[in-house]
Amino acid sequence: MKEYQKITVGNIRVTYRPDSDPDAAAIHKAASLLNRKTGSTPQNLQISKKSIDARRRAELSFVYTVYAEVDCRSSVLENDPDIKRFTEPELNLTRGSRPMEHRPVIVGFGPAGMFAGLVLAENGFRPIIFERGADVDERVAAVERFTKEGILDTDTNIQFGAGGAGTFSDGKLTTRIGDPLIAYVLRKLHELGAPADIEYKAKPHIGTDILRGVVKEADRVITALGGEIHYKTKVTDITGSTVCAGGNTVPYSVLILATGHSARDTYHELLSKGYLIEPKPFSVGVRAEHLQEDIDRALFGSHAGDKTLGHAEYQLSYREGDRGCYTFCMCPGGTVVPSASEEFGVVTNGMSTRARDGRNANAAVCVSVKPEDYGDTPSGAIEFQRNLERCAYRTAGSNYTAPMQTVSDLLNGRKGTNYSRIVPTFRDAQVTPCDFHDIFPPFVTDLLKKGLTDFGRKIKGYDSPDVPLTGVETRTSAPVRILRGENLTAPGHPGVYPCGEGAGYAGGIVSAAVDGIRIAAKIIAEYRI
Repeated sequence: MKEYQKITVGNIRVTYRPDSDPDAAAIHKAASLLNRKTGSTPQNLQISKKSIDARRRAELSFVYTVYAEVDCRSSVLENDPDIKRFTEPELNLTRGSRPMEHRPVIVGFGPAGMFAGLVLAENGFRPIIFERGADVDERVAAVERFTKEGILDTDTNIQFGAGGAGTFSDGKLTTRIGDPLIAYVLRKLHELGAPADIEYKAKPHIGTDILRGVVKEADRVITALGGEIHYKTKVTDITGSTVCAGGNTVPYSVLILATGHSARDTYHELLSKGYLIEPKPFSVGVRAEHLQEDIDRALFGSHAGDKTLGHAEYQLSYREGDRGCYTFCMCPGGTVVPSASEEFGVVTNGMSTRARDGRNANAAVCVSVKPEDYGDTPSGAIEFQRNLERCAYRTAGSNYTAPMQTVSDLLNGRKGTNYSRIVPTFRDAQVTPCDFHDIFPPFVTDLLKKGLTDFGRKIKGYDSPDVPLTGVETRTSAPVRILRGENLTAPGHPGVYPCGEGAGYAGGIVSAAVDGIRIAAKIIAEYRI
């Protein structure tokens, strides 16, 4: 009986042809290549990675990596940089010996808290999770109520609740970190109900509608394994050995702080308890909306609209000195959503369903903010964001409508032009024509204008005069970092693990999940149950 080794073969390029099946063509090309190199038929060929190369619109192509199993006697791995040995994404956990007196406590059920909870629960540690917001169904109702009626629940909204801010997003799974745990996260999300293609697409996304079911399944798995998730239960006090959650005092041996980037009250609580917190760079800006068909046409040319290609995506940047303007969280066929978590503030974010079938594309267009811009203090960072949100609220009429300005008006220093061809999606076009010069400091508006002009040279029509800009986008990342030592605990606070995006160690669903896994693995390596 033959023995097989698992490999991947990359750089399989398939030229786009209308009404063709590029996946099948890639499998065929990989099989033919491996057959020539090994002299035998490869087995179990599957797509491992897939991306679109749209740099030449006249000749679009797909680029693949294909998984296969080949005869172990083959020397196919030699002298070919595109062929690599395949390693299954597994967790290699070390088991500790220190007795755990009290069950682990996790504050927050976003991606970091969710994955930390899953790993701990799957290894018998029965975590207790406190989430200030509601479960998925109640959260959806609260967000819809805010969107339609302007009634804000400050504990259950787009920032707080089951799944964290990512639940109401495009569900993007791209990340800039290079970590072997990424493959594990993608596989686990698939096991929890995400589509299979997230494991191989170069720019995977789940979609907010599917992601809600994934979060529910994670809840079910954790509780079935003996964990507890307490929704609408806010942690208001943290001591050296207990937390006050929902009015009850709960002891802990280890505490994972996975609060998300909008838990400003928690930051202030930790500062008052002597935690070391430093300010960090972040960014602020607006949401730009274009007709999705215009973006598709600009990037795919005459092939726009072909379902094989899907909707076009982009990522743009412009730099001037030590400050940059860039697009963030691009949502094809998406919606600009009201994302405030505090009263008297306006915040925007982007969201798409799995189908990405909305009329508009949207993306944050943001400018980097440096610590010296706000006094280089944690409190200054928080207040910088908050002041912009409150100014946006007042400028737009103090009723949770959003300030809007067309690109033409921004570039020419005018205000008052309403939207026309492109209808803003924020709360079904509940926007007020304003001037962002009245909201942002000059360094933000100056670089926004230069960035938009530069983006217009890169994507035809990006800076069209009638493109609406809706603000303000302030929650792109945590404004502070809760320091932790080499053992991943907060200095001076043994057993407390700052974790995820809210602690300043991640920037998106996948990197936050990876950090949650890393913290859980550290705990498992020290303790036994």
